[in-house]
Amino acid sequence: MAAEEHELRTLQLISETLNQSNDLRQMMQTVLEKLLSITKLESGWMFLTDERPHYTMVADYQLPESLAWENKKPMCSGSCYCLNKYWNDELKDPINIIECKRLDDAVRYSWGSTNGITHHATIPLVAGEEAFGVLNVASPGKTHFDEEELILLQSVAYQIGTAIKRTRLFEAQQQRADNFAKLNEVIRLIWKAQDHATLIADTIKKMEDVYSWPYIGFFSAKGSDLVLHSQTDALRNIERIHVDHECEVTEAFKKQETIRTKQNHSTFLNGVSSIVLPLTVKEERIGLLYVGSRHRSLFSDSDVEVLEALASHLSLAFESIHLQEKRQEVLLYEERNRLARDLHDSVNQKLFSLSLTARGAKEVIPKEDQVLRELLTDMQTLSQDSMKEMKSLIWQLRPVGVEDGLLSTLTTYGRHLGMELSFDVEDIPHLAHATQEALWRISQESLNNVRKHAETNQASIRLKALEGGAELSIVDRGKGFQSVPHSGRALGLTSMKERAELLGGTFHVESQIGRGTTVTVFVPWMKKGEQ
Repeated sequence: MAAEEHELRTLQLISETLNQSNDLRQMMQTVLEKLLSITKLESGWMFLTDERPHYTMVADYQLPESLAWENKKPMCSGSCYCLNKYWNDELKDPINIIECKRLDDAVRYSWGSTNGITHHATIPLVAGEEAFGVLNVASPGKTHFDEEELILLQSVAYQIGTAIKRTRLFEAQQQRADNFAKLNEVIRLIWKAQDHATLIADTIKKMEDVYSWPYIGFFSAKGSDLVLHSQTDALRNIERIHVDHECEVTEAFKKQETIRTKQNHSTFLNGVSSIVLPLTVKEERIGLLYVGSRHRSLFSDSDVEVLEALASHLSLAFESIHLQEKRQEVLLYEERNRLARDLHDSVNQKLFSLSLTARGAKEVIPKEDQVLRELLTDMQTLSQDSMKEMKSLIWQLRPVGVEDGLLSTLTTYGRHLGMELSFDVEDIPHLAHATQEALWRISQESLNNVRKHAETNQASIRLKALEGGAELSIVDRGKGFQSVPHSGRALGLTSMKERAELLGGTFHVESQIGRGTTVTVFVPWMKKGEQ
């Protein structure tokens, strides 16, 4: 009866101790000291475990000298029998450890006194189906723990395991609340971005500021590569990954699902636990958000929840910016049309009237008045030249027929310039409006250069489909050049190059004196969501 009362009293005191704090280490240390005091055992220690071979000693009391040297070094590294049994799933109930590897090593290597401790009891710390680690207790000269002692220790261990689970749940909720508070800061910044590049850069920088994750990056798809955008120093040396390279990043891209990877399983960055989240809008792939840590464990469920919410906001922000850019394009297009109509209806008509007036005046002026007739002739010529310039300007503002296709527009424009154009066109997929617009503007500038500088009125245009996009070449057999002169041509070439690069393409000019010039532009296929 006295033993039962002692057991109940022990469990009551342990329960009271466990309910006094939510600080895990403090709670474990206090309860260990209380347990040893009640049971009159001298020494004890607790290990919380991760996957083999990782563990942490979270509490200890009155360790012998041989195990306490150099800040308890023997207890913080290496394996032992009790942990191996735990990891091998052989530790279901309290057991007597006949041999302790750490104590054996202490004697073998003369680390100091063991205080007569040769054996200890090991009790698993569990709560339901979850296991957290082990509790070890010992006393000098005690080589065996009887069944009643082990049952009491197991009851205490159940209480400790339940407290560990409760504390971890509390910590997880605290971490979740903290993560979402930080997420709110990031989201407020996200919706201030006006373009995609700023959105990526500002988001990564803000995440670095508010979270403790050392590896943060964003991957965008460019052809068969995933291009990394990151301000994180640890990722600066990585530029791109081919989609066929097997790692957690490409796996997330191909499967379009969140991929969590443990530290020792990473094939992208050795020794880095990571989470990779795909960003999509209306089933269109935007890119990938990558977050990594040197911590061994996977990212917590709270981390995943927060990052998935962040990825959703990023996707929506990408779409919002895309729609805003399209809106600006429509407004610009409408303004160009309005200006083109105004020029055609007012200035162009007035120039036409001026030309007719000059022509009519010439008819009524006496032939003897040559000076006045020459002035009227000059007026008529200038007005007609101005009309031609005005038509070219109207063409640049609103290319008549571009809606009917790029080649039709180029044919009409070539005729307007008085040029003979030949075409070599493969059967290519339908070009997105933005691609047609860019190729049209580049072709227009290139043909203008031929007309003004090449001293030829002939050019050939080739358009063909490549694996990743469309390639347009404009070739003339004019006089060519060695270097770009400091004139309007240099500005025009720069403009063409910028137009190609805005769509993720390339621009190249090759020219030789007396052999002509070739302008080649490559523009990648646009995804449905980008059109």
